[in-house]
Amino acid sequence: MDVRVSETTQSPTASPSPPECTQNSDACAVIRSILARTTDKWSILIVKSLGRGPHRFSELRRAIDGISQRMLTLTLRNLERDGLVLRTVTPTTPPRVDYELTTLGESLWTLTEAFGQWALSNRPEIEAARARFDARLDANT
Repeated sequence: MDVRVSETTQSPTASPSPPECTQNSDACAVIRSILARTTDKWSILIVKSLGRGPHRFSELRRAIDGISQRMLTLTLRNLERDGLVLRTVTPTTPPRVDYELTTLGESLWTLTEAFGQWALSNRPEIEAARARFDARLDANT
């Protein structure tokens, strides 16, 4: 097993460390709650779609393969509640409802795009590591 340990030192002007997340700390509960909401499969796909600009409900449903109407409704409502998505109703017949990212939502979109690029850039290395791991498991069975 390859284990690497690195030591880092902070300069006096470095930003403060984030609160430590231990099993019973409030910081851990907050982090867990926010990550659970913002990093689930459907939230990520909705944020990714809205990163290209505002969409109507039906456009989002067509853009996100496999999402049910109920799941899209619930996820949009939760993202709106968290301040990541803005829902705008235009009083027409029938009413027009558009969804777009807020400034906070755009900051999440930036992170998800960076994470997506990281995944694509590192795909060959990850797939090679998986193949080595699987081969090792197969050899031991």
